[in-house]
Amino acid sequence: MFAREAGIVFRTPKRTLGDLNADIAAKLIAAAADIALVVDGKGIVRDVAFGNDEIPKEGFDKWVGKAWIDTVTIESRPKIEELLQDAADNAPLRWRQVNHPGKRGADVPIRYSVVPIGPNGRLVAMGRDLRPVAALQQRLVDAQQNMEREYARLRNAETRYRLLFQIASEPVIIVDATSLKVVEANPSAAQILNKSIKRLAGRTFPDIFDAEGSKAVNAQLAQVRATGRADDVTAKLHDGKLAATVSASLFRQENASHFLVRMGLVGEQQSKGKSKLLSVVESLPDGFVVTDLERRVLTANTAFLDLAQLGTEEQARGERLERWVGRPGVDLNALVSNIREHGSIRHFTTVLRGEYGSMEEVEISAVSVLNGEHPCFGFAIRNVGRREPAKSSRDKRQLPHSVEQLTGLVGRVSLKELVRETTDVIEKLCIEAALELTGDNRASAAEMLGLSRQSLYSKLRRFGLSDGIDDGES
Repeated sequence: MFAREAGIVFRTPKRTLGDLNADIAAKLIAAAADIALVVDGKGIVRDVAFGNDEIPKEGFDKWVGKAWIDTVTIESRPKIEELLQDAADNAPLRWRQVNHPGKRGADVPIRYSVVPIGPNGRLVAMGRDLRPVAALQQRLVDAQQNMEREYARLRNAETRYRLLFQIASEPVIIVDATSLKVVEANPSAAQILNKSIKRLAGRTFPDIFDAEGSKAVNAQLAQVRATGRADDVTAKLHDGKLAATVSASLFRQENASHFLVRMGLVGEQQSKGKSKLLSVVESLPDGFVVTDLERRVLTANTAFLDLAQLGTEEQARGERLERWVGRPGVDLNALVSNIREHGSIRHFTTVLRGEYGSMEEVEISAVSVLNGEHPCFGFAIRNVGRREPAKSSRDKRQLPHSVEQLTGLVGRVSLKELVRETTDVIEKLCIEAALELTGDNRASAAEMLGLSRQSLYSKLRRFGLSDGIDDGES
């Protein structure tokens, strides 16, 4: 036995361990294993010892007097038989994992090795609790799965970015913020610059323009690096034939700063009058916003950014206008409905909510531009919160009863009649207000009030407001 197992046992156990008695041996075995069993020649458990406090909680301390093979699950029984047979045959030591039914429901995995200890067939089975190892393995598997999911999410995001970058009709160039060298350019940028993408990569971005344009672009990028925003500039390309508007924004990626530069080709035939008009719109004291047909902001002037409490135009671009303008789901729907129907609208009164909680009363004039390559809506927004409101007949309307008058009716009129009268008055006032806000457009008023057109017409007749409704319309 010692010749076959010289690598795993003491070389001179009789000389070095000969003085050990049973008590010391028992302590050594218990300390070396999480669970140790003394099994007789018939496979009956005669004694049990534990090396930690968790295993006894599973009820394993009640095994004494039971057959060892009866303490394991069905699939583990052949392994117990093999361990007992190896011990009887004096075979080399080997470890086998078996599962014990646990008191708490889950099986308990134990890795056993069996050592004969006497001529009468007794043996010691030393086991190691594999639950900590299983828990670590499960944590490793969970971590690997989380990493795979995160990698998949990043790969999908990069794929979407690459696809959008490549198919975008707007020329886009990524520029290193430190060296000002072109890192990447999309096909649209390569087309207007008349160079291949490979030839653009690594080139200093301002060198794409002539001397004056290069100076303007350098100043623009310096301002973006310092403040986070800068006005668009117009610069002639190096060949001097074409000019482009350049806008830049700063972003960080992999601990490095980059510029996202968007370019728009400007034809030589563009009149100076239009350039001045754009400058005037940008400098207007009233807010001005251009949106697509889905009401997503395409561009906005500084006055609108101030009203909405935004720092840069990039914060507004791509967001829906109702994020700031109008009562949610009401005003802007009615406004856009009128624009689509009439082409333009003036003096539409609503509110504008700032990002930090401010709320201003505003007046909107709007127009739709449905012709051309990019249909859009334009909104001129004027702050009228400090304007002295004009007196009108509607402003003089008051509820027919004061609170004192209403409470004075208690006891003389039933609560049901009192509530019905008050509700009718409020309904009438709300319908009149909606008709005034929508310029007497009953379809828009019904949408603003959350009513069907039939319900609105019914209430108009009920309150004597049905002038101008013909039978066919109802």
